[in-house]
Amino acid sequence: MEQAGPRSAHGSAGAGVPDIRTGAVRVPAQPRAADVDRERGVTGRAAGAAAASRPAASAGSGGPVGTGTGTAAGAAARGEHTHSETPIPRPRAEGARPVVQRASVRGQILDALRTALVEGELAPGEVYSAPALGERFGVSATPVREAMQQLALEGAVEVVPNRGFRVVERGTRELAELAEIRSLIEVPVMLRLARTVAATRWAELRPLAEATVRAASSGCRATYAETDRAFHRAVLALAGNAQLVRIADDLHRRAQWPLVGGPASRGRADLVADAAEHTALLDALIAEDLTVVQSLVREHFTGA
Repeated sequence: MEQAGPRSAHGSAGAGVPDIRTGAVRVPAQPRAADVDRERGVTGRAAGAAAASRPAASAGSGGPVGTGTGTAAGAAARGEHTHSETPIPRPRAEGARPVVQRASVRGQILDALRTALVEGELAPGEVYSAPALGERFGVSATPVREAMQQLALEGAVEVVPNRGFRVVERGTRELAELAEIRSLIEVPVMLRLARTVAATRWAELRPLAEATVRAASSGCRATYAETDRAFHRAVLALAGNAQLVRIADDLHRRAQWPLVGGPASRGRADLVADAAEHTALLDALIAEDLTVVQSLVREHFTGA
C-alpha cells in the first residue's frame, strides 16, 4: 500500500526525514572591563606588539579571543578563507583529473513513466503504488515516488492517500482545449517567424522533421512523441523566448497523454500524416510561400 505523507527533500516519507541535530555552541570568554580599558590605551606600534604577544586562542577552547577582526585567527574563527591555507594542488595531466558522474535514477524513472503513459501502459483511472512500480523497474520506491510527484505537478496523475497515484482520466474535450491553447500560442509565432527567419535557418531543421517521419513509420508512439516535441521546440526557439518554449512544450506533452477508452489515442496512420505535415511545412518555409505556411500551420493544430 502506498503511504502518502510529508516528504523530505529526498522524497522519503515522514518517518524517513533526516534528523538534523545541531551541536552545542561554545561562547568565547569575554574580556573584563579593566582589560578593555588597558587595550584602549595601547596605540600605534604598541597595539601591534601587544596583539602579536598575545597567544592565539584555539577554536572552541573557550579562551580569550583577540579583538582585532582582521587577524588570521579571527578570520579562521569565523570560518573565512585565510591566505595561510595550503593550496590544493591541481593534477598535472588532464587525464588525472577525477571525473564525477552522477546517474539520475529519478530522471530515468520519470522518463520511463512518461513513456508508459504515452504508450497506454499506465491506464487512465488506475491507481499505481510506488513500491509496485519500483519492483517493475528494479529500484526502490523512493525514486518512483519522486517521479510520480513530478507527474502530479504536470497534471498526469493525482495523489491517492494511502494508496498511490491515479492516472488522470482525460476526454476529447480536454484534448480539444489543449489544441486550442496551443494554436493561440504557436500559430502567431510561427507565422511571424515565417516572415522573418531566413530560408537557410529553416533548412537546418530538416533532420528533426525527418526524425519525426522515421518515428511515425516505426509505430512507436513514445518515440514519435519525443521527436514531435523536439521539432516544435526547435521551431519556437527561433523566436528567442525561452519561457514561450517551456510553456508550449508543457502543453504539447499534456496533449500526448492517452484518452479514456483505449491505450492509444492515435494510430500509426495518424502519426505518419502528422509527421508529413512537418516536412511539408519546412518545404513551404524554405520556399517562403506564406500562403501555404499559414494553411499548413492552422491545419496542423486543428488535426492535433
